[in-house]
Amino acid sequence: MTDSAGPAGPGGAAEPAHASTDDGPAHARFTLQRDLRKRLDKYLGDRIPWLSRTSLQRLIAESAVTVNGRAPKASTKLRKGDVVDVILPPTPSSDLPAEDIPIAILHEDDDLLIVDKHDDIIVHPARGNQSGTLINGLAWHLRQTGGGSLSGVGADQARPGVVHRLDRHTTGVMVVAKNETAHWRLGKQFEQRRTRKRYLALVHGTVEPTTDVIDLPLGKHPTIKHRNAVRWDDTGKQAVTLYRVLESYGDFSLVEVELRTGRTHQIRVHLSHLGWPIAGDDLYGGRHIEVRDILPPDQSEGDRRRPLLQRQALHAAMLGFTHPTTEKDVEFQAMLPQDMAELIGLLRSRGPVHRPATTGTVLNVDALLPPHGAVE
Repeated sequence: MTDSAGPAGPGGAAEPAHASTDDGPAHARFTLQRDLRKRLDKYLGDRIPWLSRTSLQRLIAESAVTVNGRAPKASTKLRKGDVVDVILPPTPSSDLPAEDIPIAILHEDDDLLIVDKHDDIIVHPARGNQSGTLINGLAWHLRQTGGGSLSGVGADQARPGVVHRLDRHTTGVMVVAKNETAHWRLGKQFEQRRTRKRYLALVHGTVEPTTDVIDLPLGKHPTIKHRNAVRWDDTGKQAVTLYRVLESYGDFSLVEVELRTGRTHQIRVHLSHLGWPIAGDDLYGGRHIEVRDILPPDQSEGDRRRPLLQRQALHAAMLGFTHPTTEKDVEFQAMLPQDMAELIGLLRSRGPVHRPATTGTVLNVDALLPPHGAVE
């Protein structure tokens, strides 16, 4: 976004353009078209009016702002041609309703919450979903336990504490910030790709080669709303996914996925584009799974039409980062949800199972399976 001299005056009153992804904070960039000779903190106060000057100075001190790619001071004077880049965590609503929604919390301290997100829950209020979200449930939890509050970074977008997101039907580990300092520092780690994220995806087909890097640009689908696609035009943004096959069952494969970027639906689009849609992901070519799709008649019991999987089989199994206060390296894992665990168990019991000697894997599938899902 460029800064121009229009009706708003020298500072410019238009809001920055956000580039929000599932795995990172909002992002804003301004390019000065004239020599303002204005302090950086004052300029950002004009451009991002919902943040206080103290909050902006903290943002600058946490190196969440760069000028021409370098870390500035709050007093840095801006000139024509300067490019101001801001890591901008989403802003919360001041009247977000707290709701009694069960939330699985793996860890909590004064700075953050680690959540094991379950299926079919949206992370934060948006559009027509103003209630029933993960954030509504966390607001209730903190009110009941007296555990503080979610980070307050403003008052107009109903996303308190949200450093990154997972899709509605993706399960697994998320971190949520409880104060501004934690929010900025965590957001910076996501933006600079210093977090460690590993997913488990059960996909249709035999994945070959058993390990590879997918480097394909992504953008909005040209004709289908709510979908993304590989785009080679100027709307495509770099997206890099690493995958490693952990187990192959012939018609299905279990892969460990590592993200190097955090584009919306990145894993789902990349794997589908190469011919391996995630099981259950009917938005990108996957199919819902029933017992009869896995077991032959002589091995199945009961209702062969019993549903096993009715959403994308994608689980954020591990998240690692530097703790924003202690500066210690921390890592959290979430057990596989029941639907994926049962499906993996049935595929193993049906056999055969091939486990390629793949280097670089981190996840231990057996350790992530609940006891009733660990079927050999």
